[in-house]
Amino acid sequence: MWETAGPPPPSGPSVGRYGLAVGITVFVIVSQYFLPQSVPALQPLYTSLAGDLFVVYGIPILAFLGLVGAGPLRHWSQRMRVATVQGLAWFGALEVLSVLVVLVLTVVYLAVDPSALGLLSRQNPALTQAMGAPWFFVGLSFAIGAVEETIFRGWLFGFWMGRGGSWLFPAVWTSVLFAGVHLYYGTTYGIVAPLIFPTLFFTGFAFAATFRASGGNLVVVALLHGVFDASAFLTLISPDGGLALRYGVVLVGLVIAVVLWAQHAEPPTRPPIPAGDADRFPR
Repeated sequence: MWETAGPPPPSGPSVGRYGLAVGITVFVIVSQYFLPQSVPALQPLYTSLAGDLFVVYGIPILAFLGLVGAGPLRHWSQRMRVATVQGLAWFGALEVLSVLVVLVLTVVYLAVDPSALGLLSRQNPALTQAMGAPWFFVGLSFAIGAVEETIFRGWLFGFWMGRGGSWLFPAVWTSVLFAGVHLYYGTTYGIVAPLIFPTLFFTGFAFAATFRASGGNLVVVALLHGVFDASAFLTLISPDGGLALRYGVVLVGLVIAVVLWAQHAEPPTRPPIPAGDADRFPR
């Protein structure tokens, strides 16, 4: 889209080891939706915040460290300026695109089954959990954002950046996976869950594009991810404040995206016409 960093030469562990780490990660993340009900003895582990965080994030980190190593993360703090500009631009542009997609889908629901939209009034489970200590979850959002970006952009997507080749397909499927593992949206909102997932997909894709453009920076995408989550929890304290945080960052990013696009679209300056040759070089 805008500035990009050249891919490093192919290196690292085998695709098989990577695939095993991905499989472990997906299993333990989705296990929270069925394993406590299937194995009652595990309920204390999953109902504890510390236990749930260890299962959902600790085990994937251990799996990737053991099977893939830290190689895909080695550029986690490089090119901060590029990562900031690109991150804001991609985030702003794709958040607006996700809003447009959701609006189109909403029109479809209104035409097919308007009553289904009533399901959106159900409370988000994550917000319900945070009601007792919203400020704690606002702060926790940035820690979770850093961990999720390390897993999804650093390892899942970054593995392919380390092998060269096209970045689009890995960016798409890892973003689909990122959206898909948020199964609680499906169990909460049922047939209108497709109105939620586009935002998750486009957000993940924006972070993948930023990671690629900066050559592997994780700091900026972790902060943007933290803002994305924290703004939702902040609405429990101040609805206007939460919306201002989310869409203020989106607006700044959109302005940067427009400026970058305009610079990229501007035609190159034509060389000056030699003196006396104006008749042979019409403007």
